[in-house]
Amino acid sequence: MTTENDVLLSLENTKKASYALQDMAEDQIKTVLRDFAQMLRDNVQQILEANEKDLMKMAADNPFYDRLLLTEERIKAIAADVEHVSDLPSPVGEVIDEMTLANGIDLSRVRVPIGVIAVIYEARPNVTPDVFSLCFRSQNACVLRGGSDAHETNLVLVALTHKVLKAHGVDPDVVYLMPPEREYVPVMLRAHQYVDVCIPRGSQQLIDFVRETASIPVIETGRGVVHIYVDESADLAMAARVIENAKTRRPSVCNALDTLLVHEALAGDMETLLMPLAAKGVRIFANDAAKVALEGFYPSDLLDVADDKSCDTEFMSLQMNVLLVPSAAAAMDHIRRYGSGHTEAILAQDPDVTETFLRRVDASTVMVNASTAFTDGGQFGLGAEIGISTQKLHARGPMGLEALTSYKWFVRGKGQVRPA
Repeated sequence: MTTENDVLLSLENTKKASYALQDMAEDQIKTVLRDFAQMLRDNVQQILEANEKDLMKMAADNPFYDRLLLTEERIKAIAADVEHVSDLPSPVGEVIDEMTLANGIDLSRVRVPIGVIAVIYEARPNVTPDVFSLCFRSQNACVLRGGSDAHETNLVLVALTHKVLKAHGVDPDVVYLMPPEREYVPVMLRAHQYVDVCIPRGSQQLIDFVRETASIPVIETGRGVVHIYVDESADLAMAARVIENAKTRRPSVCNALDTLLVHEALAGDMETLLMPLAAKGVRIFANDAAKVALEGFYPSDLLDVADDKSCDTEFMSLQMNVLLVPSAAAAMDHIRRYGSGHTEAILAQDPDVTETFLRRVDASTVMVNASTAFTDGGQFGLGAEIGISTQKLHARGPMGLEALTSYKWFVRGKGQVRPA
C-alpha cells in the first residue's frame, strides 16, 4: 500500500531527475517526443482497452463521460499534437532583454525551465500526453495527478511514456503519476522542496481546494462560464452558425457556450438564431423577455426559467441560458457579474461596438465574430496546452511552452565592485 513517505520519495526522485533535463540536447528532446507520438499510434488497442475499463465505471449521461472517452481518432489527434509540440521552437534559452550597464557589466534576462510542474486534472486522459509533451519540450519534469475516473487509462499512457524515455536513456522519474487516492494530494501540494508550481484543471471545487491547501505556487485554470453577446448589428446567418458550433460541437469542454445574450431588437429573429439548437435538443433557461420570444417555435419541453443559479453555471452539457438584453452595455454588465474570466465573445458588424467590447470585457480571451471553441492551445498555434489560465499573474489564457518557463538574470562582469 502506498504511504505518504512513498509519495514524498517519488517527488524527490522527480526533482532530482529534473536537473538533467536542463542539459538535454534539442535533437534528443525532439526525437523522444516523435517516438512517443508513434508509440501512441502503435498501442491504440492497449489504450482503448484501458479506457474502456474506466468508461465502465461512469454513467454514459455523466457530463464527464465525453471527456473521459478516447477513440482511435482522438488518440491519433493526441499523437499529432505531440509531434506538433516537438516541432515548436523551445523558449528555453531565449534572451528576453540584454544591456551593458554604465560600469561595464553585461546584463541579460534569459528564459529557463520552471523545474517540476504538477498538474491535477479530472476525467481527461488526453491531458496526460499533453502535459508530458509540453513539459518535456520546455525541459521541465512533471507530476501528474489524474484522478480515479481515468486511472486505468493514465497508467497505460504513463507506462508508454516511461518506455520511450528509457529507450533514449532518460530517467523515467521525470514523469511521475501520483496514486489516485485524494489523501495524497495535500502531500504534494505542500512539498515545496520538490514541486515548483501546481496547475489544477477541473471544477471550481477542485481549484478552490488546491488554492486553499497549497503552500506551493498555483496557476489557476478556472471554470469556463462562457458568454456570447449578439448585437443588433450582427449578421444573423453567421451568428446562428457560430452559436450552434460554440454550444454543440463539444458541450462538455470549458470553452463551450453557457449563456447567450441577445439584443432585444432581435427578439423577432430568435427563430433564425436558435432553431439549430432545438434540432439538437438543447435545453434553454430563458429570462421573461426571451421566453416570450421563444414560445411558439422552440419546443416547450426544452424551455425553463433562467435565474442566478443558472447564470452562474458551467453546464458542460446541452443546456444554456438565453437572455434578451437592452444594450451592449447591459450585456457587458451581465458578463462582469457572472463571467469566470475564461472566454467571452461578441457577434456584431458595428466596429465601435466590437472595439468597446474588446476593451472593456475582462477575460483571458475575448472574441469578435468567432466561435468560443477556438480558445484552445492547438488552435492558437501553441501545440497542445497545459491549461487555460483565468488569472492575471505569470500566464493568462491557453498556456503553451512559454508559460512553462521562468527567467533568470545573467550578470557577466570583469571584477567590478559596488561602491560603498
